[in-house]
Amino acid sequence: MNFKNKNVIITGGSSGIGFATARAFINAGAEVWITGRNADRLQKAAEAIGSPKLNTVVSDTSHLEGITILEEMIAESGTKVDVLFLNAGIATYAPIAHITEADFDAQFNTNVKGPLFTLQKLLPHLVDGAAVVFTSSTVASASGMNSSVYSATKGALNKIAQVAANELAERKIRVNLVSPGPTETEGLDGVVTPEVKDYLATVTALQRLGSPDEIADTVLFLASDNASFITGNEFLVDGGAINHMLK
Repeated sequence: MNFKNKNVIITGGSSGIGFATARAFINAGAEVWITGRNADRLQKAAEAIGSPKLNTVVSDTSHLEGITILEEMIAESGTKVDVLFLNAGIATYAPIAHITEADFDAQFNTNVKGPLFTLQKLLPHLVDGAAVVFTSSTVASASGMNSSVYSATKGALNKIAQVAANELAERKIRVNLVSPGPTETEGLDGVVTPEVKDYLATVTALQRLGSPDEIADTVLFLASDNASFITGNEFLVDGGAINHMLK
């Protein structure tokens, strides 16, 4: 797929799926902006990709102030955005009896408020016919133990994306979701033990974890002209996990 002369914004792009997708878009010819909360991690991501087509923005999109930083940078540069990948997200697992208000607020601020208001603030900078992709998760459809808040954030995100697809259709802006299953990322390593990772591989039909590059390939497809008649849909990239769990 060719994204030459296309401008792409990726929130949460310093590692994992966001990083892999940034690299894939750059390899396809795009100019890419990635956001992250940590300047050092963004710098390491930039060094790892090693391309003048990569731009980094220190922006915590869980706060309106952080979203404003991103919006102002795009406005000042005069950039018109062809692809917006709303990927930033966090997960905290706990049984309902032990959920804290801080964990609840952090997940809803990052996973729901952040994508919603980032889309809102960047709407004036999206070209007509742009593609918007949200990172959701299979947890939006599943009912895994200890995942009530995280699952709720992704369920809410799915509905926001579906409504956005209808509202933005007049501008020919397509809005879709990619929902990864268990994926080998730094984020996963931060919330589960190696034993749980081994278990997560067994819940997929393919009996392995996915890779960030496999998710990135789906994002590029959804952002491309090959998906020109696709909007308002959720694409499961889960190795058959949902189907496998229901068999």
